[in-house]
Amino acid sequence: MTKTNLITGFLGSGKTTTILHLLANKPANERWAVLVNEFGEVGIDGALLADSGAVLKEIPGGCMCCVNGLPMQVGLNTLLRQVKPDRLLIEPTGLGHPKQILDMLTAEVYQPWIDLRATLCLLDPRQLLDDRIRQDDNFRDQLAACDIIVANKADREDSASRQALADWLSAHRDQRHVVATTRGVIENALLDTPRATDRTLPDSPAHQHSHSSPRGLGALSLPEHQRWRRSVNQGQGYYACGWIFDSDTVFDTVGVLEWARQAPVGRIKGVLRIPEGLVRINRQGEDFHIETQNAAPPDSRVEAINGQETDWNPLQSSLLKLRLS
Repeated sequence: MTKTNLITGFLGSGKTTTILHLLANKPANERWAVLVNEFGEVGIDGALLADSGAVLKEIPGGCMCCVNGLPMQVGLNTLLRQVKPDRLLIEPTGLGHPKQILDMLTAEVYQPWIDLRATLCLLDPRQLLDDRIRQDDNFRDQLAACDIIVANKADREDSASRQALADWLSAHRDQRHVVATTRGVIENALLDTPRATDRTLPDSPAHQHSHSSPRGLGALSLPEHQRWRRSVNQGQGYYACGWIFDSDTVFDTVGVLEWARQAPVGRIKGVLRIPEGLVRINRQGEDFHIETQNAAPPDSRVEAINGQETDWNPLQSSLLKLRLS
């Protein structure tokens, strides 16, 4: 049986960073796999996890509870039957609802295959100060469904966010384990925490997504001879636009960092080719993290997510001007 964990958390809470840390510290003799789902279409998390040493399956474009018919089951079945990992980490989008995923993982058909362990929920406590996020059904239900709350971004906390988390736990009479950390650094032993089986989970709220292209089992790729492509998605009051560029496209380093920092959207995430190799960009609000490496990625891809309807054309025009090749 495959030890399995669901890693949840709202947009920008640090799920992918946490998974990268867990993979970097996995036992050398174990084979791990990751099933990742993103709100957007271009597969940024897949690019970030590509060199992690784990077997990766992507389900882009929406949330797993919307697509956990055929795409979710095919991706899961492929990993369980063909890869046979020692551990499987499942990362839904930050706009995903956990109940239907957990219902599927605990279904009788998967009993011989899955040993479901603790569900972890990544939380930036500052999100509790945002009325829109706090009232979001998915945010609420991700916290309700988890066994361990990982209070991430402790380096960004202040007295207001600390008090907000304390008030939330008090209001919910919550006795679950809370781990405070920075950059998703947690002990791998947390994954083996037993899952609570007596918790009643709220039903998934009704929601829909619209897409600019059909959904599939892998991230968006470019047709032959096409230099770049754009894809949009929207649902649950959020709007996403992603761009993917071919392997010959290189971006001006300073320019693309300024583009990401100043973009008038709530979230920017990407892996892009620059003259120095690659840059990983992760911006949530005013939090801006970058990482550079000498090795170049096979392509460049970047995605913007915003909490209101957005005209993507000006952002796209300024991005296209930053291409060096």
